[in-house]
This record gives sequence, C-alpha cells and structure tokens, in this order.
Amino acid sequence: MHHALMDMWKGARAGTWITASVVALAMVPTAPARAGDAASAAAGYPSKPVKIVVSFPPGTGSDGTARFLAQKLEARFGQPFVVENRPGANSFIAAQAVARADPDGYTLFVASNSPMATNAVQFKSLPYDPIKDFAPVARLYYGAMVLSVPASSPYRTVQDLIRDGKAKPGKLSYGSGSASYQIATELFLKQAGVKAVAIPYKGAAPAVADLAGGQVDFALSDYTAAAALAQTGKTRILAVTGDKRLEVQPNVPTLQELGFKDYYMINWVSLFAPARTPKPIVEKLSQAAVEIFNSKDAAEFIGRTNGQIFAGGADVLRQFQLHEIKRWSAAATLAGIPKQ
Repeated sequence: MHHALMDMWKGARAGTWITASVVALAMVPTAPARAGDAASAAAGYPSKPVKIVVSFPPGTGSDGTARFLAQKLEARFGQPFVVENRPGANSFIAAQAVARADPDGYTLFVASNSPMATNAVQFKSLPYDPIKDFAPVARLYYGAMVLSVPASSPYRTVQDLIRDGKAKPGKLSYGSGSASYQIATELFLKQAGVKAVAIPYKGAAPAVADLAGGQVDFALSDYTAAAALAQTGKTRILAVTGDKRLEVQPNVPTLQELGFKDYYMINWVSLFAPARTPKPIVEKLSQAAVEIFNSKDAAEFIGRTNGQIFAGGADVLRQFQLHEIKRWSAAATLAGIPKQ
C-alpha cells in the first residue's frame, strides 16, 4: 500500500491518473455571464488592485510564493497585487474569505495542499468546498518537508528521536502547522512505531518558532519555514520527507534512506480564484502565472526554497487537485487518522 501511495503521486506528476469519474467531478460550473461580456471584462482586466489571500503567516512557502507572484503580476499588468495573510483555523478563514468573494478576478488564493486537498480528508465537514467553491487557475510548485528539532535537543539523528519516543510513549510532542503536517507526521510516527502529542499552530512558521524555543520536541515543516532558524543554529534538521536530499542540506538524509522505504510526503502551492470567475479572466491569469513560473527568475526563486516547479494551467491543476485528495486520503488511512 505504501508503494501505491508513491505510485499515485508519480502518476499525478505525469498526468496519468484521470478516470471518467474524476473528469466528471472536475466539471465545475463557470460564470453564467455572456461570452461577449466576459471577454470584454477580461480585456480590461485588471483595472484596479488585486488581492492575493494566503492562509498561512509570513515566513512560509505559500506566503513567499504569493509575494513573488504578486511582484511579477504587478509588473506584467501594471496594477497592484497585494498579499493578505489570513492564517488560522486550519486555513478555514482564508478559504472562506476567497470562496465568498466576488468572482471578478480581484480576489485570488495562493493555496497549499492543506486547504485545497488535505482538509477534505481530515475534517468531516468544512465551511467551504475545495472543489465547488474555487476555480483552478495555475499549478505552481511542490517541495519536500523537513523534520527538525531544537538545537538544544539531545536528538542528533532520527534514530535518537525514535528510540526515545519508544521508551517514553506519548511523552514527545510535535508542532503541527496544518492538517497536512499532522497527517505527514502521524504517518511517520506510525511507521516508526512511536506515539506523540500533536500541538496545533496557525502555520509552519510559528510551529518552528516554538520548536526553536523548546516548546515542542520536533516538527515537520516546509523548508522555507525551517531554513532561517536552522541556518542561525537555533534548530537542527534531521531528515527530508522527499525522495532526494536537499541541495542546500546535502548531509541531511531522506527518511527513505533511514529505513522508511516508501515514505514520500510533499507540499504543493497553486493559484485559485472564486468559483464562477469569468473563464477569460481565469485564462488570462493562468497564462500569466504559468509563464512566470516557467521563467528563469522563478527557477532561481524556487531553487532557493528547494522546491520543484511543475507549472500547469487550470485543467491540469483541477485534475491534480482531485488526485491529491485521493492521495492524502490514502496517507491518512495508513496513519490511522480518523476524520475530526
């Protein structure tokens, strides 16, 4: 079953998973506006500032991506693109705000897998629908998570952490910045045979900040959130959750290398708009975002975060999102996490 989880992800990247049922699910209604009206609106778009909502605090991968994208879109279209951080409540606050916004292209959502895939797996009911309430715009990039401990921690290796966790069942605590991090951490713990207590946070950045202060014993986070504290010696990165080592941390092993043969958990970030946003506006934004993320500047920017660009348009993103809901569901089942 672990192999199946990895195969699902690899199939997603290649775009080979689509079935008739998935295609049917993807058929979300677009704006009922007449074609001529929509085209006219798109021709003059944007004519005023555009808000980009992020569900996590500054210092996270989603936030950094949103600010990079905002700068590039502003230069391209000559209108301000303003990032608004609305963290908390498992990304419910930000997702609801975008879902309820006017579908006119002036409110966008730079979202990770947490609000757009994982929440659908972890919660019995959501105050928004990650499929029906959003128009996919563009797929941007993905990246592995890292497992960190405080610099003062006695754990020098993952094996040290596991050994102590087994000796003290339920005594270790970990910072959980989102539903995705909780599922990824619980899957790791399940495979390690360790029990630990989840401490929820409004994002990876505050979770890692408390980690540095010793309030929790370990945490999974995106590399962007972990980098500064690791580089200043306040935390120590023990492992990577992807299938290869990070270029900037070549001495840090992957969990696969440490015996977790089929462990492969990654985050991704994409661009969405409210459902029923006129298709010509979505297409205009999609083309711009894909071109931006296929640029040399984007390669350099994402390279600094140790991410991997996989830019794609609206249809690619919707198909990928549907597949990711299935993949995270499989991971939650393996980890034994019931819906909340």
